[in-house]
Amino acid sequence: MPNIHPTSVINPAASIADTVKIGPYCTIGPNVQIDEDVELVSHVCLSGQTKIGKRSQIFPFSSIGSDPQDLKYNGELSRLVIGEDNVIREHVTMNPGTKGGGLLTKVGNNCLFMVGSHVAHDCKIGDKVILVNNATLGGHVEIGDWALVGGLSAVHQFVRIGKHAMVGGMSGVENDVIPYGSVIGNRARLSGLNIVGLRRRGFSRDEIHDLRKAYRLIFAEEGTLTERLEDVAEDFANNEPVMEILDFIRAESTRAICQPGLEDAA
Repeated sequence: MPNIHPTSVINPAASIADTVKIGPYCTIGPNVQIDEDVELVSHVCLSGQTKIGKRSQIFPFSSIGSDPQDLKYNGELSRLVIGEDNVIREHVTMNPGTKGGGLLTKVGNNCLFMVGSHVAHDCKIGDKVILVNNATLGGHVEIGDWALVGGLSAVHQFVRIGKHAMVGGMSGVENDVIPYGSVIGNRARLSGLNIVGLRRRGFSRDEIHDLRKAYRLIFAEEGTLTERLEDVAEDFANNEPVMEILDFIRAESTRAICQPGLEDAA
């Protein structure tokens, strides 16, 4: 049987694994599913069609699964699916999907959502993503594996952030961020590659050197972007990280790509 504090209010229709630990003053709705070894520390509200993956930990005053903050939402049956081994700190909010986004908000595994961060409707978040304190995602945002969104940053709806990218603190991101890129600013611009993150994750000096070389070629001033992408594709055909950047830029998107400022082009 799950370990449930007597002050918590649990709808009997909720699906709760036997090894779940639920602390004081939590509320859990009828359509919530909680997998093995999840811990709700205290004062957590789980509602809607929400699934919490194994071994995740949710801290006080988080609201997970409440209705989307979208005026077009009209009570459609939508879901929030959170993967395994996630840490969701105090005052985090996450909303399920809407009809305009496939009725699904999805979070991967091994992510960290720091205090006050927000995941809006229809977001798709990969594995090992970090949202620092009070980072905010608009609706339909996509974030690749290992990306980091700095504190007090705001990501515009429909923006894509590639894998291993970094958004500096207090940035407003209104355009797509390439994989391995680093952006910063009131309206975020590319400031180079996420070198610190790449080193922490074991990328070799040669791999980082090739990424830097490809970055300079992609964002050079000579020729058109299409021509530069073709040249890089030819020169780095066997380099997986570089090809991931090219695929990301070429993919269909409603947003433009973040560009370097003049001082960052090199």
